[in-house]
Amino acid sequence: QVELVESGGGSVQAGDSLTVSCVASRRPFGTVVMAWFRQPPGQQREFVAGINWNGGRTEYADSVKGRFTISRDNAKNTVYLQMNNLKPEDTAVYYCALDRDNNVVVKTSFEEYDYWGQGTQVTVSL
Repeated sequence: QVELVESGGGSVQAGDSLTVSCVASRRPFGTVVMAWFRQPPGQQREFVAGINWNGGRTEYADSVKGRFTISRDNAKNTVYLQMNNLKPEDTAVYYCALDRDNNVVVKTSFEEYDYWGQGTQVTVSL
């Protein structure tokens, strides 16, 4: 089992910025697609952003385009999600996910991902 550990969540006010991180135990890390999903209270888990093996291709949900940026540092086995201009509707548990079967194509459905972290809570207040 691959271990993914998220960190960096917290409580912020609307308009603030926050960056969450995910460290993976898998080696090699730099050959696989990584993604962030989130699950708002009482709702289904949804795709937020994904990144291919070298960061050359990224995908974003329409709700976060222009505000969120996904990046990775393969030397540190880490993927990041920078969140700017946060809104109350961004409140959710944010999960890091790894797709062992892809290194180029970023999938957007949760069924495609093989390993998940425990999640980190992000709360945005008005």
